This record gives sequence, structure tokens and C-alpha cells, in this order.
Amino acid sequence: MREELLNAVIEHAADHGIADRSLRTIADAIGTSHRMLIYHFGSREGLLAAVVAAVEAGQREVLAELDRSGHDDPHEVGMHFWSLVTGPAMRYGPLFFELATHAMQRRPHAESMRAEMVEPWLEPLTRLMVRGGDDPRRARIHARLALATSRGLLHDALVTGDLDAANEAMAEFTDAMLASVRTDESRATSRPATPSGD
Repeated sequence: MREELLNAVIEHAADHGIADRSLRTIADAIGTSHRMLIYHFGSREGLLAAVVAAVEAGQREVLAELDRSGHDDPHEVGMHFWSLVTGPAMRYGPLFFELATHAMQRRPHAESMRAEMVEPWLEPLTRLMVRGGDDPRRARIHARLALATSRGLLHDALVTGDLDAANEAMAEFTDAMLASVRTDESRATSRPATPSGD
């Protein structure tokens, strides 16, 4: 029963947001009573914490899928990452960004998101970068850049509704990143000309 209620709350929050909604308003919207929500979640803060935990669980599943990915082509690696991010996010992205704002504001129910939003992504993304040919010494920096860019483009797509434009921008970013990596490789392997002696 608790899981069914939580899923209903998440679906409602994905459509309408959750920040300014009382426990009674949420209960009415999903066809239950606020007493039932209190029974299962303790309070509005407890319910919001459960929503955050569910969002984090979804993020961890995306991370697991990244690790299971068998792509080796650098461009395919980048676009596979983007497809994993945009799939569920076109439905639940607004809720994710709303809760991320709560984390920035240090609201208690979203405190755990401060540790979950960036750091857990960097290691699997770094492995993807290295697998795609990136320099291991710089791959973590590129992983953070790719994560930030993907979330910025996701925000763009959610606000404008133009996922095609975001897809094109992500493909362009991926190509630019690969060009940068190849330039770094070229610089690392090139040797300076031997100076002429007297």
C-alpha cells in the first residue's frame, strides 16, 4: 500500500509539482485521505523524503545501466548516456529539478540529494570517457562537464519542449568533446623538432 501511494504521489508531483502542496491537497488529488499518508509516511516532510529517495533510486538505476553499457565507439558512448538521461526525465525531469532546488535551499527532506546529484555519477562517467579514448588524467573533468551539459540541455528541452534541438546540441557537444580529446592525444604524442646543432 505504501509503495502504491508513493507512486501515485510521484505521478501527481510530476504533473503538478510538490513544493506548495499540503498533505491534504496531495491526498485529495490521489484519491486517499491525509490520515492514510500520515500513517505510511509520518508527515509531509516524511512524504517528501520518500519522494526524494524514490527519485534517487531511479538515478541509481541509470548509473547501473551506464556501467552495463557495452558501447565502445566514443560518439555512441556519449549519445547512449544522453538517451539514458532524457528517457525518463522528459516525464519526471520537472520534479527532479524542483527537488534539486530544494537541495540547494538545504531543505531537510532533500538534504541527501546534495550528495547524490553529482559525485555518484562521476566515476561511471569517467569510466565511459576512458573507454571512449579519453586521457584517464582528464577524464573526470570531462565527466563533470558532460554531466553538467546534459542537465543544462535537459532543462532547455523541458522548458522549450524542443527535444530535437537539445538532441542536436548534445550531438554537437559530443563531437566537440571528442575533437578536444583527439587534440589532447595529438599533443601528448607529438615530439618537438630536434634543434639543429652547430
